[in-house]
Amino acid sequence: MAIQGALAAVREKNDLQVILLGPRALLEEQVAGHSSGCDGFRERITIHHAPEVITMDDSPVEAVRKKKEATVMVGFDLVKSGEADALVSAGNSGATMAAAIRKLGRLPGISRPGIASFFPTVKKPVMLMDIGANVDCRPQHLYQFAVMASSCSRLLLNYDRPRVGLLSIGEETGKGNALVKETYDLLKQSPLNFIGNVEGRDVYKGDVDVIVCDGFVGNISLKISEGLADAAMQMLKREIMKTWRAKIGYLLIREAFAGFKKQVDYAEYGGAPLLGIDGTGIICHGASNAVAIRNAIEVAANMVRNRVNDAIVHTLGEYAA
Repeated sequence: MAIQGALAAVREKNDLQVILLGPRALLEEQVAGHSSGCDGFRERITIHHAPEVITMDDSPVEAVRKKKEATVMVGFDLVKSGEADALVSAGNSGATMAAAIRKLGRLPGISRPGIASFFPTVKKPVMLMDIGANVDCRPQHLYQFAVMASSCSRLLLNYDRPRVGLLSIGEETGKGNALVKETYDLLKQSPLNFIGNVEGRDVYKGDVDVIVCDGFVGNISLKISEGLADAAMQMLKREIMKTWRAKIGYLLIREAFAGFKKQVDYAEYGGAPLLGIDGTGIICHGASNAVAIRNAIEVAANMVRNRVNDAIVHTLGEYAA
């Protein structure tokens, strides 16, 4: 799937070059099997040997320390040396983040890099951060998440002055735990376009552009959303199959049904940007298909083109002044 996605990205974008990381012999065999119709852009796909793989069961810290030739380690070495502009990974997310920090370090002014994710809403996508990199946070970390996600959404989603919300158990000021209350005060005093607390039920309304939370809450929110989308599709299909009237009705609305499925499909949003690292990295879903990989490569390219990291550093410096 990764190779098919990479080929699709290069086919559609003339300014893209992709380096595939992994055991050379295996990659060469797989690329050869998917190269039909690749005339004219095959030279923009290269292979870089990386013999080791970090599995989903590996401890991220131990794997990064021991597996020096793993794909994410080699990939971030290429980013650091300038041979690559970004890394896209569908592997162990913890190891990808650990490798990014180890190889590239943090941006100036950032104490905790995090993972952002695009969520579909009834109006337009919202960016949620953090979705799992930092389960224990301080108010300053959430403030930095807000700055990073705001800068990223402004450049990637073309939001002029992103509206920032703080995920809490109630909209009212003073609701939430100690972390939320202290973060609220920081955001309220900042130059960010902070609109206050956002409840879980309001995430999908589209009335906010950036939602900030710690990685524990964010990861649960992400997984519940993915599970709900899958369950909703299955329940709809089950109801459709119950009666002939429902089946006929489906024939009349199947285009709308397909459109809904596309809107809630994680593959359409590519991957989750690693924000706060001194480079560009994208984490993809472990079950990413070719569409997801293609879109993740495009997200990575857009981050580089729009100089998202420069905007983050500039904004942090400007707000600190």
